[in-house]
Amino acid sequence: MIHLTVNGEPHALDVDPSTPLLWVIRENLGLTGTKFGCGVAQCGACTVHLNGRPVRSCSTPVASAAGGKITTIEGLAPAGQSHPLQTAWIEEQVPQCGYCQSGQIMSAAALLADHPTPSDADIDRAMRGNICRCGTYPRIRRAIHRAAQLQIHHHWTGEVAGTVHHFDPKEVSHG
Repeated sequence: MIHLTVNGEPHALDVDPSTPLLWVIRENLGLTGTKFGCGVAQCGACTVHLNGRPVRSCSTPVASAAGGKITTIEGLAPAGQSHPLQTAWIEEQVPQCGYCQSGQIMSAAALLADHPTPSDADIDRAMRGNICRCGTYPRIRRAIHRAAQLQIHHHWTGEVAGTVHHFDPKEVSHG
């Protein structure tokens, strides 16, 4: 039996310990926002947060997540709310086909949790490994910058990557 907390809900799962976390999330838990892209951790479509860090769930055995806290795209914001990234993604019209977007947003959420006002270089580093076949990279960058401003402007408080973050504009560097 493998015990996981996914989006704040505890689960005890009778699955093969070598099963990729992606398939446990999608097939056993029915959370289909996390996508299968390549199966070898190279595209980022399957990105989720495990204990506050982004991981590629297609190549993470569920056994290595045992006892961990997992956040998927479905759990990124409290029920009935949108995360500032989700709002910015819509405002910047980021998706084209949309397939990679949940992984892109999850990587960006981890970035903003660590760097509330990221530079372009910070964004490039954090988003490296998230492939968008439609080439919406300029819109993704604009959306991340917009989300950073939304977090500050709206004093975003929410559970991101299993940790509660409180953004106070007085504590944010603007330079």
